[in-house]
Amino acid sequence: MRRSMFFTAGALAILFGALFLWRTERVSAADRPVPPPAPLPVETVVVNPQSTAPTLDAVGSLEAVRQVTIAPEVAGRIVGIQFVAGSRVSAGQALVQLYDAPEQAKLAGLQAKADYTRRQFARSEQLAPNGAEPKATFDVRRYELDAARADIRETQAVITQKLIRAPFSGVIGLRRVNLGQYLNPGDAIATLTDLDTLHANFTVPQKALSRVALGQTVRVTTDAYPGRSFDGRVTAIEPQVGDETRNITVQATVTNAGQLLRPGMYIDAHLMLPGRDAVISVPDTAVQTSQAGDTVVVVEQRDGRGIGVARVRKVRTGTRDQGRIVIEDGLRSGDAVVTTGQLRVAPGAKVQALADASTQRETVR
Repeated sequence: MRRSMFFTAGALAILFGALFLWRTERVSAADRPVPPPAPLPVETVVVNPQSTAPTLDAVGSLEAVRQVTIAPEVAGRIVGIQFVAGSRVSAGQALVQLYDAPEQAKLAGLQAKADYTRRQFARSEQLAPNGAEPKATFDVRRYELDAARADIRETQAVITQKLIRAPFSGVIGLRRVNLGQYLNPGDAIATLTDLDTLHANFTVPQKALSRVALGQTVRVTTDAYPGRSFDGRVTAIEPQVGDETRNITVQATVTNAGQLLRPGMYIDAHLMLPGRDAVISVPDTAVQTSQAGDTVVVVEQRDGRGIGVARVRKVRTGTRDQGRIVIEDGLRSGDAVVTTGQLRVAPGAKVQALADASTQRETVR
């Protein structure tokens, strides 16, 4: 019994000793100061005023300056097709011949009749002044000659209508008719498009109306030709603002070098605006947009190692171009602006600007 009590007392002593040591360790650990968290590394850009060459970006589409659907003016049967679909044709080139044998025969008869009336009129022209022929007969001969000539012109016009020609030079589209087919007036034969120059139609917000003017340069790009651009100039501005969109339609004439562009293409239009001096801009990733407005995160109170405090600052933005946004108000020269990861930076947190923070050495486009 004594031995059992001895072992029990020893076990309790060991247990209470372990509990005392554990509690003492916790109290001493709580009294030790907690080291501050390491500053969060962030990517920043140091802003400096630079000259700008801003653009107003918009989306739009291309439209042919000259494009028509070739169609007959009179009815007839096709007896000749003189073009190849997709080929280039010249102005006045014959495209389709309709059956005109009756008109050709009628023309021959009218020409014979006109020749006869011409001789009759020449005879009367000699006799009437001498009184050998009544003046009324002379007037009848002159009327008959004029009527015969008019009939010839009418028939020649019908013959001309039955030979369908290209109204201007361009590329002809797919053929929609076949040899021997009977056409009614207005039936489509093919489309003819002048690809040398095109219209670029795009819309801009009404607030940009004061910055748009005739003659401004427009740079057109399309995903069909990455890395290439086509220049044109503003040639027309729609005088009416859209009722639903409150946008203004602008039309530019673009020189289609190499005829690479096609009507109907989706395009990005970049309207070149007058440049400005001493403008601050930041990458578009630096600006956060919310219902409260546009904001950026600025690293303030930076030390020699680039460690500072993150502060949220409201800004007023301007034009956007090629991944950059002009800041009209809210930033000063030398401010370090966080460009990525703003959502994980709490206001007032310690951050460290990475060593690759850059200044705007290049002119903002």
